[in-house]
Formats: sequence, structure tokens, C-alpha cells
Amino acid sequence: MDTARTRNNLQDEVQRLTALQDDIQADSASEQQQREISLTTLEQLEAELSDIENALSKLEKGTYGSCEACGEPISEERLQAQPSTRFCVDDQARAENELQVDVNTVTGPSPSPT
Repeated sequence: MDTARTRNNLQDEVQRLTALQDDIQADSASEQQQREISLTTLEQLEAELSDIENALSKLEKGTYGSCEACGEPISEERLQAQPSTRFCVDDQARAENELQVDVNTVTGPSPSPT
């Protein structure tokens, strides 16, 4: 793995997301709906920035590319597609399934297509 290239890609993404974050915070939309959309987008950007900062920290510590759940290496293809990923494909799928189960417990299952 080319750590210098990965670090540069992650830092470029931080700059891009920070610029978007600044734009959203500076937005003075007068409509409540636009504000809600901006707030949701801002929260998503902040979460992405946190993931990228975490990935940069792991890169510095030498733990970048290891799944946080099982400790196994994350595939190069996955890291190239999602450089700030924290989990391997299997553990990501498990986490998403658990989240779906939790959502269904609260809201009930999604309707089946007819």
C-alpha cells in the first residue's frame, strides 16, 4: 500500500469536506426546510471528517487497514473505494444488519413489494 498516496487522498478529502462544511455553515437560507437539509448535510460531513481523521491517525500509528471488529486486514479494493472505512466487508454487513434489526424493532419491518 502506498501510504503517502493514501495520506494525500485522505487529506484532500478533509479539505473538500471542510470547504463544504464552511459553505453550509455560511448559508443564510430563510426557509426552514433548507435549514433542516443543511443541518443534516452538515452532520453527515462532520461524521465523514471524523472518519477521515480517524483513518489518518491509524495511518500514523501503523494500524490503518485493519478491521476494527475482527482485526483482519481490509482488502486493498475496499480501502481504495472507501479510504476511511473502519470495517472489512463482512463486519460492515453485520453492522448494517444489526442496525436494520434495531430499526425494525422500533418501526416494524419495511413493507414487502407487491
